[in-house]
Amino acid sequence: MEPSGEPRSRSWLGELRGRAKELELLHRAMGFATLALVTLAPLLIVVAAADPLGHGGFALWLVDGMGLSGRSAAAVREVFTPPSRVVGTTSVWGAVLLAVFGLSFAASVQNGYERIWGLAAGPWHRVWRQLVWLVVLMAYLYLQVQTRSVLEGSYRIALSAGTGLLFFWWGPRFLLGRQVRWRELLPGAVTTVVCLGGLRVFSILVFTPLVVTNAVSYGAVGTVLVVESWFAGAGFVVYGGALFGRMVWEGVASRRA
Repeated sequence: MEPSGEPRSRSWLGELRGRAKELELLHRAMGFATLALVTLAPLLIVVAAADPLGHGGFALWLVDGMGLSGRSAAAVREVFTPPSRVVGTTSVWGAVLLAVFGLSFAASVQNGYERIWGLAAGPWHRVWRQLVWLVVLMAYLYLQVQTRSVLEGSYRIALSAGTGLLFFWWGPRFLLGRQVRWRELLPGAVTTVVCLGGLRVFSILVFTPLVVTNAVSYGAVGTVLVVESWFAGAGFVVYGGALFGRMVWEGVASRRA
């Protein structure tokens, strides 16, 4: 008699694949990457340029997030470093438009979480939740960069993992209007943080040399394409981690039942 664990494993993987297909995970990841580059990046550039500590701006955020160094880091800085007077030349209306664009990114993430948990779309007057989530996201990214110059090694990894766990645990709970309990969201937050660590390792091994190669072959466009690919990977991790976490919770709940 064959062990019962193997068919169950296959069935569970098949269920995960089916849900990912229903969610259109790959298309959502590509949409995440597009919105991140087109709507979120300009807002982060202005926010990073206003940093009173002057720790390198948005380009350093990208370099740190992707784990780049050397020539690859220099290529990204060359493309994404804004003019020194970017804040002074940004009008009030321009800042408002940037915030609106950022809200479209937050709305896309919220819609992804709603689809994962099978919830109806929230009413329009809950847009304030997207705004708060966006502000916390920028604060989270800013904190990640600040630890670069303060902590090193295992201390920084522990702090980054801890803050990441809190953000990806709180984020879905807040965007979904507290319709999903904290304990149900914890497996997804853990999965997301672990997979982001894996994405960072992958970026160091693959994207670091690829940035240099593309910068030489295609110039700034090649660098942007690599950054866009990394954003797609981040979107895959954010949505895929939440989806995987829901299935883990359902498995735990069914065993308890």
